[in-house]
Amino acid sequence: MKAWQVQELGEPQDVLRWVDVAEPVSGPGLLEVRVDAVALNFPDVLLCRGMYQERPPLPFTPGLEICGTVLDGPRAGERVIGGPGLPHGGLAERVVLAEASAFPVPDSMPPAKAAGLLITYQTGYVGLHRRAALQPGETLLVHAGAGGVGTAAIQLGRAAGARVIATAGGPEKVQVCKDLGADVVIDYNAEDFVAVVKDVTEGRGADVIYDSVGGDVFDKSRKCVAFEGRIVVVGFAGGRIAEAPTNHALVKNYSIVGLHWGLYRKMDPAVIPTTHAALVELWQAGLIDPLIGAELPLADAPQALTRLADRGTIGKVVLLP
Repeated sequence: MKAWQVQELGEPQDVLRWVDVAEPVSGPGLLEVRVDAVALNFPDVLLCRGMYQERPPLPFTPGLEICGTVLDGPRAGERVIGGPGLPHGGLAERVVLAEASAFPVPDSMPPAKAAGLLITYQTGYVGLHRRAALQPGETLLVHAGAGGVGTAAIQLGRAAGARVIATAGGPEKVQVCKDLGADVVIDYNAEDFVAVVKDVTEGRGADVIYDSVGGDVFDKSRKCVAFEGRIVVVGFAGGRIAEAPTNHALVKNYSIVGLHWGLYRKMDPAVIPTTHAALVELWQAGLIDPLIGAELPLADAPQALTRLADRGTIGKVVLLP
């Protein structure tokens, strides 16, 4: 079969190769799955660069979440979403999934949307509810609100009854956040989000800040977090890992909360199926709906990942066979 493979580390457009690879081998507790859609994530870019916290041996296939059809066993024909284990990721014609981590999706959910329901929505739900304990009526600030991580957090915040403030770069992305239901949207290219957040909260600040950018954005977020607020550290798309002065957290009584969703697979696996069930309920109720900014052929994987790396995408980018 064919798969995209990273044979040396670097930028996606330089290092991905479409090659013949060995057929996936299923076995006890494993399912062979035909890939119907692959949702891309910023960690796929970092994997190509060798900058992700997980560094599989070369060569490897990226692709952390897929929607597919089970090809073997008693679940044959079932549509599932799941995360193929590295080094044999989802940018391939077929993958193997652990049966316990292959979650059923509603028949009415298109493959592209189903593929986008796993990482960003699981991360958002666990981050906002389990890690930050977001409450109805609180103010949630979502950075990079028009991206895959941000669009999920806006919808989940609204579903939780929070007042949502989002940041985005440029009029098009600002409109995306408004269309998703954000109460206030700040164009960070034109406004200082710290001043706006303080203004619209009458000086209190945001109770929860969902930060997938890091760097300068984290530094500025500390200036507009509320008393007993929580800054959820989701990632570092901005490129710089910020340093948090603990004296500032003490003076303002706020918490800095780490969120590495993938660790739950090892540390508390029951969180993931429970969260999946909650997300399906929210989707069926019309409270969340993965925003697919682009559906592209699997053949365009290097170019698609380059667009994602350049932060030129809206919502999720999904590749179809």
